[in-house]
Amino acid sequence: MTAHEPELERFVGSIDAADEPETVLVTVLFTDIVGSTAKLAELGDARWRSLVERHHAVVRHHLGRFRGQEIDTAGDGFFATFDGPIRAIRCASAIGESLRELELAVRAGLHTGECELVAGKVGGLAVNIGARIAAEAQPGEVLVSSTVKDLVAGSDLEFEERGVAELKGVPGEWRLFAVA
Repeated sequence: MTAHEPELERFVGSIDAADEPETVLVTVLFTDIVGSTAKLAELGDARWRSLVERHHAVVRHHLGRFRGQEIDTAGDGFFATFDGPIRAIRCASAIGESLRELELAVRAGLHTGECELVAGKVGGLAVNIGARIAAEAQPGEVLVSSTVKDLVAGSDLEFEERGVAELKGVPGEWRLFAVA
Protein backbone atom coordinates (compact mmCIF):
# COMPACT_ATOMS: atom_id res chain seq x y z
CA MET A 1 0.00 0.00 0.00
CA THR A 2 1.45 3.37 -0.97
CA ALA A 3 1.26 6.46 1.15
CA HIS A 4 -1.38 7.95 -1.17
CA GLU A 5 -3.80 5.00 -1.13
CA PRO A 6 -5.53 5.83 2.20
CA GLU A 7 -5.96 9.43 1.02
CA LEU A 8 -7.44 8.22 -2.28
CA GLU A 9 -9.80 5.84 -0.46
CA ARG A 10 -11.01 8.69 1.79
CA PHE A 11 -11.59 10.89 -1.26
CA VAL A 12 -13.41 8.21 -3.24
CA GLY A 13 -15.44 7.25 -0.18
CA SER A 14 -16.52 10.88 0.26
CA ILE A 15 -18.08 11.01 -3.19
CA ASP A 16 -21.78 10.43 -2.80
CA ALA A 17 -23.88 9.50 -5.83
CA ALA A 18 -26.74 11.47 -4.28
CA ASP A 19 -24.71 14.64 -4.91
CA GLU A 20 -25.10 14.05 -8.64
CA PRO A 21 -28.13 15.77 -10.14
CA GLU A 22 -30.93 13.44 -11.15
CA THR A 23 -31.23 13.46 -14.93
CA VAL A 24 -33.35 11.79 -17.55
CA LEU A 25 -33.08 11.48 -21.31
CA VAL A 26 -36.30 12.81 -22.84
CA THR A 27 -37.69 14.32 -25.99
CA VAL A 28 -39.14 17.76 -25.30
CA LEU A 29 -42.00 19.20 -27.32
CA PHE A 30 -43.04 22.84 -27.43
CA THR A 31 -46.13 24.02 -29.28
CA ASP A 32 -47.49 27.50 -29.83
CA ILE A 33 -50.52 28.89 -31.66
CA VAL A 34 -49.41 31.09 -34.55
CA GLY A 35 -50.96 34.57 -34.64
CA SER A 36 -52.76 34.13 -31.34
CA THR A 37 -52.90 37.83 -30.47
CA ALA A 38 -54.48 38.73 -33.81
CA LYS A 39 -56.96 35.86 -33.42
CA LEU A 40 -57.81 37.05 -29.89
CA ALA A 41 -58.43 40.58 -31.21
CA GLU A 42 -60.63 39.17 -33.97
CA LEU A 43 -62.70 36.89 -31.71
CA GLY A 44 -62.84 38.83 -28.46
CA ASP A 45 -62.05 37.51 -25.01
CA ALA A 46 -64.96 35.10 -24.49
CA ARG A 47 -64.78 33.38 -27.88
CA TRP A 48 -60.98 33.23 -27.67
CA ARG A 49 -61.14 31.62 -24.23
CA SER A 50 -63.53 29.00 -25.62
CA LEU A 51 -61.21 28.33 -28.55
CA VAL A 52 -58.17 28.01 -26.26
CA GLU A 53 -60.08 25.54 -24.08
CA ARG A 54 -60.81 23.44 -27.20
CA HIS A 55 -57.15 23.77 -28.23
CA HIS A 56 -56.04 22.54 -24.81
CA ALA A 57 -58.44 19.58 -24.99
CA VAL A 58 -57.07 18.58 -28.42
CA VAL A 59 -53.45 18.84 -27.26
CA ARG A 60 -54.14 16.88 -24.07
CA HIS A 61 -55.99 14.19 -26.03
CA HIS A 62 -52.98 13.65 -28.28
CA LEU A 63 -50.51 13.80 -25.38
CA GLY A 64 -52.45 10.94 -23.77
CA ARG A 65 -52.66 9.04 -27.03
CA PHE A 66 -48.89 9.21 -27.60
CA ARG A 67 -47.85 8.86 -23.92
CA GLY A 68 -46.61 12.41 -23.56
CA GLN A 69 -46.41 14.13 -20.22
CA GLU A 70 -47.70 17.69 -19.95
CA ILE A 71 -45.14 19.73 -18.05
CA ASP A 72 -46.49 23.26 -18.43
CA THR A 73 -48.77 25.55 -20.38
CA ALA A 74 -48.29 29.22 -21.03
CA GLY A 75 -51.35 30.85 -22.55
CA ASP A 76 -51.64 29.08 -25.89
CA GLY A 77 -48.45 27.03 -25.72
CA PHE A 78 -47.61 23.61 -24.33
CA PHE A 79 -44.43 22.06 -23.00
CA ALA A 80 -44.45 18.26 -22.86
CA THR A 81 -41.97 15.40 -22.63
CA PHE A 82 -41.85 11.95 -24.18
CA ASP A 83 -39.75 8.86 -23.54
CA GLY A 84 -39.06 8.55 -27.27
CA PRO A 85 -38.81 10.88 -30.25
CA ILE A 86 -41.05 8.94 -32.66
CA ARG A 87 -44.10 9.29 -30.38
CA ALA A 88 -43.25 12.96 -29.86
CA ILE A 89 -43.08 13.61 -33.60
CA ARG A 90 -46.32 11.74 -34.26
CA CYS A 91 -48.00 13.62 -31.42
CA ALA A 92 -46.87 17.02 -32.74
CA SER A 93 -48.06 16.13 -36.23
CA ALA A 94 -51.43 14.92 -34.95
CA ILE A 95 -51.87 18.10 -32.90
CA GLY A 96 -51.20 20.24 -35.97
CA GLU A 97 -53.62 18.26 -38.13
CA SER A 98 -56.39 18.32 -35.52
CA LEU A 99 -56.06 22.03 -34.84
CA ARG A 100 -56.38 22.88 -38.54
CA GLU A 101 -60.02 21.81 -38.12
CA LEU A 102 -60.36 24.61 -35.55
CA GLU A 103 -58.69 26.99 -38.04
CA LEU A 104 -55.62 27.23 -35.83
CA ALA A 105 -52.05 26.91 -37.01
CA VAL A 106 -49.43 25.78 -34.52
CA ARG A 107 -45.69 25.63 -34.66
CA ALA A 108 -43.90 22.82 -32.86
CA GLY A 109 -40.29 22.20 -31.91
CA LEU A 110 -38.64 19.03 -30.64
CA HIS A 111 -35.26 18.13 -29.21
CA THR A 112 -33.96 15.10 -27.35
CA GLY A 113 -31.43 15.56 -24.59
CA GLU A 114 -30.40 14.88 -21.04
CA CYS A 115 -32.52 16.99 -18.67
CA GLU A 116 -32.11 17.62 -14.98
CA LEU A 117 -35.07 16.75 -12.76
CA VAL A 118 -35.90 19.45 -10.22
CA ALA A 119 -38.99 18.99 -8.06
CA GLY A 120 -40.36 16.48 -10.57
CA LYS A 121 -39.98 18.80 -13.57
CA VAL A 122 -37.36 18.70 -16.30
CA GLY A 123 -35.01 21.58 -16.88
CA GLY A 124 -31.68 22.47 -18.35
CA LEU A 125 -30.19 23.34 -21.70
CA ALA A 126 -32.02 20.62 -23.65
CA VAL A 127 -35.34 22.21 -22.64
CA ASN A 128 -34.19 25.62 -23.80
CA ILE A 129 -33.01 24.15 -27.10
CA GLY A 130 -36.47 22.64 -27.68
CA ALA A 131 -38.14 25.98 -26.99
CA ARG A 132 -35.76 27.82 -29.33
CA ILE A 133 -36.39 25.26 -32.09
CA ALA A 134 -40.14 25.81 -31.74
CA ALA A 135 -39.59 29.55 -32.14
CA GLU A 136 -37.83 28.85 -35.47
CA ALA A 137 -40.72 26.77 -36.85
CA GLN A 138 -43.01 28.13 -39.52
CA PRO A 139 -46.82 28.07 -39.09
CA GLY A 140 -48.03 24.47 -39.29
CA GLU A 141 -44.48 23.09 -39.12
CA VAL A 142 -42.99 20.46 -36.83
CA LEU A 143 -39.30 21.32 -36.58
CA VAL A 144 -36.73 18.98 -35.01
CA SER A 145 -33.06 19.07 -34.13
CA SER A 146 -30.57 16.86 -35.94
CA THR A 147 -30.40 14.86 -32.71
CA VAL A 148 -34.06 13.90 -33.07
CA LYS A 149 -33.68 13.17 -36.78
CA ASP A 150 -30.68 10.91 -36.12
CA LEU A 151 -32.47 9.04 -33.33
CA VAL A 152 -35.37 8.06 -35.59
CA ALA A 153 -33.21 6.77 -38.44
CA GLY A 154 -34.80 3.65 -39.88
CA SER A 155 -38.35 4.75 -39.09
CA ASP A 156 -40.87 5.70 -41.74
CA LEU A 157 -40.53 9.39 -40.84
CA GLU A 158 -39.21 11.74 -43.50
CA PHE A 159 -37.63 15.16 -43.08
CA GLU A 160 -36.82 18.22 -45.12
CA GLU A 161 -33.66 20.09 -44.27
CA ARG A 162 -34.22 23.62 -42.99
CA GLY A 163 -30.55 24.53 -42.72
CA VAL A 164 -28.40 25.71 -39.88
CA ALA A 165 -29.71 28.10 -37.24
CA GLU A 166 -28.25 29.97 -34.33
CA LEU A 167 -30.62 29.45 -31.43
CA LYS A 168 -30.89 32.47 -29.15
CA GLY A 169 -28.65 32.00 -26.12
CA VAL A 170 -27.58 28.48 -27.14
CA PRO A 171 -23.93 27.94 -28.09
CA GLY A 172 -23.07 26.78 -31.59
CA GLU A 173 -25.06 26.23 -34.74
CA TRP A 174 -27.95 23.77 -34.96
CA ARG A 175 -29.09 21.81 -38.01
CA LEU A 176 -32.86 21.80 -38.16
CA PHE A 177 -35.28 19.57 -40.08
CA ALA A 178 -39.00 19.81 -40.75
CA VAL A 179 -41.13 16.69 -40.56
CA ALA A 180 -42.32 16.01 -44.12
